[in-house]
Amino acid sequence: MMRDGNKTCAELMDLGRCILGHRQVLPGIACMVEEIQIEGTFPDGTKLVTVHQPISRLDGELELALYGSFLPVPSLDLFTPPSSAYMEGGEGKEGAEEEEEEALGHFLTPPGATWNVNEGREITALRVTNMADRPIQVGSHYHFIETNPYLCFDRARAYGKRLNILAGTAVRFEPGETKTVALVEIAGKKVVRGGNNLCDGPVEAGKVAGIVEGLMKKGFLHEPQDEGEEGAEGGKEDEGEGRKRRKTNVLAPLTVCRAHYSHFYGPSIGDVVRLGDTALYVRVERDLTWPVGDECKFGGGKVIREGMGQATLETETCLETVLTNALVVDYTGIYKADVGLRGHRIVGIGKAGNPDMMANVTPGMVIGVGTDVIAAEGLILTAGGMDAHVHFICPQQADDALASGVTTFVGGGTGPSTGTKATTCTPAPAHVAFMLQSTDSIPLNIGLTGKGNTSRPEGLEAVVEAGAIGLKLHEDWGTTPAAIDCCLGVAERMDVQVTIHTDTLNEAGCVEHSIAAFKGRTIHTYHSEGAGGGHAPDIISVCGEPNVLPSSTNPTKPYTKNTVDEHVDMLMVCHHLDSSIPEDVAFADSRIRGETIAAEDILHDLGAISIISSDSQAMGRVGEVITRTWQTAHKMRLQRGQLQEDQEREEEWARQEEGNGWALPPGVTTENFRVRRYVAKYTINPAIAHGMSHVIGSVEVGKWADLVLWSPAFFGAKPEMVLKGGVVAWSQMGDANASIPTPEPVIMRPMFGATPGGLGEACLAFVSQKSVETGRASALGLRKRVEVVRGNRTVGKRDMKLNSALPKIKVDPETFRVTADGVHLTCEPLDVLPLAQRYYLF
Repeated sequence: MMRDGNKTCAELMDLGRCILGHRQVLPGIACMVEEIQIEGTFPDGTKLVTVHQPISRLDGELELALYGSFLPVPSLDLFTPPSSAYMEGGEGKEGAEEEEEEALGHFLTPPGATWNVNEGREITALRVTNMADRPIQVGSHYHFIETNPYLCFDRARAYGKRLNILAGTAVRFEPGETKTVALVEIAGKKVVRGGNNLCDGPVEAGKVAGIVEGLMKKGFLHEPQDEGEEGAEGGKEDEGEGRKRRKTNVLAPLTVCRAHYSHFYGPSIGDVVRLGDTALYVRVERDLTWPVGDECKFGGGKVIREGMGQATLETETCLETVLTNALVVDYTGIYKADVGLRGHRIVGIGKAGNPDMMANVTPGMVIGVGTDVIAAEGLILTAGGMDAHVHFICPQQADDALASGVTTFVGGGTGPSTGTKATTCTPAPAHVAFMLQSTDSIPLNIGLTGKGNTSRPEGLEAVVEAGAIGLKLHEDWGTTPAAIDCCLGVAERMDVQVTIHTDTLNEAGCVEHSIAAFKGRTIHTYHSEGAGGGHAPDIISVCGEPNVLPSSTNPTKPYTKNTVDEHVDMLMVCHHLDSSIPEDVAFADSRIRGETIAAEDILHDLGAISIISSDSQAMGRVGEVITRTWQTAHKMRLQRGQLQEDQEREEEWARQEEGNGWALPPGVTTENFRVRRYVAKYTINPAIAHGMSHVIGSVEVGKWADLVLWSPAFFGAKPEMVLKGGVVAWSQMGDANASIPTPEPVIMRPMFGATPGGLGEACLAFVSQKSVETGRASALGLRKRVEVVRGNRTVGKRDMKLNSALPKIKVDPETFRVTADGVHLTCEPLDVLPLAQRYYLF
């Protein structure tokens, strides 16, 4: 249509709202797609077309949708109301106006409830006249005495004050207009910097006369105002419009509706946020960006500007990057904060800004001239994900992982060799060196595991000395009790972790014999349910052992109607089996059990399985660790209801909100504890298990700044931005030739932090302590920062955050019935999952 040249840019903006309707998309899509921007070539060159609310009708005009394709236009009768399968309760209804769309990405706040703005500060009324022939607009944090010379007012009364309005908003004075505004004292150290340099220093009453005299000499208008002048705007006629101004007492305390506040600054204390299209809702537990009125807000006329939210201090004392007003979702809690970064690490979590004029700025979180800003209001911030079960089959895995929010790989392999397609082993010291060097240009943190299958220690010590951070025992190489004992012995001496894929065949012993071979030593058991491999049928019982760190791989997460059917062929390919050999088929069949897969979901919800990983391209999907974690949490919320911990906290919140007369909608409960439990499964717990939690795994001060930002509507499916070591490595990005970053196609793309020259200092290569002591690690010449793993041998199940449960698990060898502490663990497979077809075409 653009090329045809028959319609103007404005006409196409209107036409774009007619192409698709509610009946042509899944429920919730209309509220997720609030705007579409496209750049194209008109007869007069490239122009931007912006379509607001592109899905706003019941039915679209499909001839427009198929314009130029020469495809037949289908009848609208083929489209039915959106399926109620995606909606918990209720049928789809006819009519876009009546359709009960799911509120994806919207915040739930108490209707009518308010926050007090600039609470406790003295308010001053000031009469101001614009004597210029041009409009003048003044932002919330601009030192009012320093404003335009053509504004006429009592500048002495304005000394040390700013407008009493919401942070990041402004007051506009039209030419010749007089209005009365409210001012409040600046906060913090009460220092005036910048503007027109009329004051430049601490606010001191004795300076006022000299400052006023000086500014008048410079041509700034000043008109004293009587102390007793009323702080109210009059009701006089507005000559231009013929309307009466509403009489407003500017001295009255300022309040803001909580719904408006959450829209402008992101959700705050007590507000509720839905995660993606799941049944998971979280409530903001605390807000570290307060007090209300001094929030950091970047943009034209907003807060983070010179002398206002940006301090005039040395760059060395200021943040390098600040993420403003983020909703942090971490194992440590769910709360609102500014997050400050410097030197690739998180250096502050709290309130950022300018302590000269803002209240409660957290020490070490000063915004200065050397600070960049990532506006995170309305977004969710999590730690970068860690995939602790990676087969290094192809380097392209990194793209899918990063695009999903994973920033760390632990595993092994040498490429698409037959051994690597089955096992996560980097066998020889030369292989370890090669893989550390070849992954040096991949923008992920990397840790490699060697092969642990031997009953003699010599070869194992050599591969650890080469830099391996762990040893992998895999049944395809022979996971015998002798190999287990030898491997763990070397690990104990060299402080590395052991990961294990136990013996499905029960050839050298059963699960109890492998547990005996552990001898109480720490071990990370991969795919502990067993479909991914392990003692049939009861490997899942290891989840009750105090020295075992159990994990799942994602094809079985969660249990759905198609889970069992897809697994057999998957297994045959990965483990180089032959369908013409009956024993190979029997081996495959023995690993796939709906009963233990169902129990696995519940054990995750109980906190008895601590980690979720991928098993990339070897019975696992590298880009779905995070998605499947939240799908599992959703399934458990539907099938098991609210956890006891969440019920108790919800009762407390209900009592607190009672004064607002607000209750959550029917069927909605908050799941903060459950969400914290599940986010720990792919962040802090794998980091603890592999000796990396001193550097990565959570949103905490001192940790490496591997962070992921999510739009709430897309949480768990598609991140907005991925930071590696505090620099943007991957981000949603539109057409690179466009006039702005947002025209289609907007997809996850590599950014400067993912370039070979940019990733060196931002990414980590994890190695063993021995490799550093011997100089083997430094000899590799890696650009990545080399980091040593530690504490691998002292960790236990007790250290798995929010996932340390130790039930006594038994499996009936004939029926595969699973019990935990005598309780039968079973659940039905789901037919439909969230974070699926709404978000992905293929």
